[in-house]
Amino acid sequence: MQLEVKGTVANIIYRNEENGYTVLSLDTTDGDDIVCVGSFPTLSVGTVLQAQGKVAVHKQYGEQLQVETYKVCDPTNKEGIVKYLSSGLIRGVGEKTATNIYAMFGEDTFGVIENNPAALAKVKGISMRKAMEISNAVAELKDMQNQIMFLQSYGISVNLSVKIYNMYKEQTKRTVSENPYKLIDDIDGVGFLTADKIAQSMGHVNDSAFRVRASIVYSLKDSAEKQGNTFLYFDDLMQRCSALLGLNLEDYGEMVENTITKLVLEPTIKVFQVDGVRCVALSRYYALEKSIASRLIRLNRDAKRIMMDVDSLVANFEKVHNISFHASQLGAVKSALINGVTVITGGPGTGKTTIIKCIAEILGAHGLRLEFCAPTGRAAKRMAQSTGKDAKTIHRLLGYEAQGDRMVFKYNRNNPLSCDVVVVDELSMVDVSVMYSLLQALNNGTRIVLVGDKDQLPSVGAGNVLADVIRSGVIEIRYLTHIYRQSEDSLIVSNAHLINKGKMPEFNNHSKDFFFINTDDVGVVASTTVQLVTKRLPNFTKLQPKEIQVLGALKGGISGVENLNSLLQKAINPPMYGKHEVAVGKSIFRVGDKVMQTVNNYQLAYVKYNEDGTVEQGEGVFNGDIGYVQKIDRANGIVEVAFDDNRIASYGEHELSDLQLAYAITIHKSQGSEFDAAVVTLVNGPPTIINKNLLYTAITRAKKAVVLVGSKRVLAMMIHNNYIATRTTNLMRFLQEENGSFNKYFGVFSTDSAED
Repeated sequence: MQLEVKGTVANIIYRNEENGYTVLSLDTTDGDDIVCVGSFPTLSVGTVLQAQGKVAVHKQYGEQLQVETYKVCDPTNKEGIVKYLSSGLIRGVGEKTATNIYAMFGEDTFGVIENNPAALAKVKGISMRKAMEISNAVAELKDMQNQIMFLQSYGISVNLSVKIYNMYKEQTKRTVSENPYKLIDDIDGVGFLTADKIAQSMGHVNDSAFRVRASIVYSLKDSAEKQGNTFLYFDDLMQRCSALLGLNLEDYGEMVENTITKLVLEPTIKVFQVDGVRCVALSRYYALEKSIASRLIRLNRDAKRIMMDVDSLVANFEKVHNISFHASQLGAVKSALINGVTVITGGPGTGKTTIIKCIAEILGAHGLRLEFCAPTGRAAKRMAQSTGKDAKTIHRLLGYEAQGDRMVFKYNRNNPLSCDVVVVDELSMVDVSVMYSLLQALNNGTRIVLVGDKDQLPSVGAGNVLADVIRSGVIEIRYLTHIYRQSEDSLIVSNAHLINKGKMPEFNNHSKDFFFINTDDVGVVASTTVQLVTKRLPNFTKLQPKEIQVLGALKGGISGVENLNSLLQKAINPPMYGKHEVAVGKSIFRVGDKVMQTVNNYQLAYVKYNEDGTVEQGEGVFNGDIGYVQKIDRANGIVEVAFDDNRIASYGEHELSDLQLAYAITIHKSQGSEFDAAVVTLVNGPPTIINKNLLYTAITRAKKAVVLVGSKRVLAMMIHNNYIATRTTNLMRFLQEENGSFNKYFGVFSTDSAED
């Protein structure tokens, strides 16, 4: 139900100064008291608001007005004027001074403050300087409110209006009026369609240079963020831009070329050729890949030779740990001890972890300082458990710090890490931005061992680092093909390799870890999944339901991740008297729920309770972090989430939209994680998603048991669908170019890369 109200702000219940999110109590002119929720610029008790929005009934907090548009009005009575002036927004004006001002000027108080501020000096206790300060403060507040109302007049939501104002301040109206498309560059979450809608409402023409420029920048940015491309072929870029603009850009050749020239000179983009074909990249991604290539070649050549008897050291490791390395494993260990950069790639059960452990023990015994890292917290934790060494996320290794909505690293080119060797696991997940930051923080001469599965899904972010490094042929690559981790009644590992080869998995009634339930009914898929998680697998594996992870390819549908989360929450953590919960959009979070962070938030505060009893405070939670709701403070609107690595983060209501239930997650979100047991739903979908690569990734997430639930036809279709979206990236080419240049000036050194 839509509602428009006018009243005076009686109480600020909650406010976040960073984004303007506010919960306030409004005394309406009708004598009612209503709670208003939304994003506002600076407000104070006593402010008169005319607000419009949708009335919603919150399960815990009752009726609320979710404000969509509002207007700030001057208070007209004594109580309102005194409250407004003494609210704390105007420095040095308390209730006594505010009362004295009203006593002299009455209802004309704001007219005097704005038009004749010198008259304020007649009030006892106010100097001429103070009078000017009061006038300026009121003028700034009014300007801010006017800027917000200007944005709202063009259909911009309150939340977005506050974001825009916080970026441009007093220049908001001028900046947005001149070029609404600038919002795409400056405001997180504003895409071309939003900016274009604003521009159209302001009367900007369809074929303006601003509009063409915005379509180019947005298309490159959107392609990087959604498809992982670090550049686009010119013809592809023009097709994307034409679709956005609704124009045939072939008719605007001169304008397009002039716009591209300006973007190159800024420099926002880079224009280059690949095999004689014109290409365009955002300058940032072009520079990142160029630097990665340069650093890898330099690190590969600058590694200091370590004097050691490798064969005897490896033999001793085998004896101590009662193992025998396969030739491919032995080659990988030797390569990591000899070369500056080594890539070790292999599927599950091929010994990647054992190799890392061997490298760590040998180099550590020789006094070398090692660092172990992975792109996610779960992957780092698993690395630490399997190697017995301390392992961190790449972000924590580099010492990330939040600066506004940006992230900077303590360790960088000017302040490198103090280590001799860095081992990176799950490299397939690492995008070009993270890889660049890591390499920048390494001294020349540092060894780096890159470990990953080339057949896993590529990184969510831009680039294709692992695949490009392998395809370049200029870095030592060691392929692990011999399967170790396999017992007679275990099928997870062998079936993963069968699927990777395009073959149907083996179904064996005697298997203890790999099962398939065949059904074509998506409703049965959903109900069976719930039964497996809540009863059948806990009885079979002795795991708790929350320890069993459901993985799906799609979000929507009866057996999609979103509906499965709702069903599983109802079965595992139902509502109960005394158990607090909070509604966020269509979701409900309650104490005990399994949740996942869906975006990087570098500023969210956490407290970490370490195993040694120390307490660590910091900031930052990351996309893919999984935890449990442990406390909901309804009075203050705070939700505490305990993550797997003992961090406890406190979420305000405005940050809860970054969380989602995690009883079921998409396979893409599971990258870098490993679960004791997994249930994988198999449902039909687009062939660009439902493919072998996705299924292989899902199965390799499980350690002790995996159950596939769905159609055998869909299973066969996925296994025989080799579709992998090709990413257009520069790293392979840059590596080859950098290696050629290095060889030209410093001589050729054989890398002897081979598949053992």
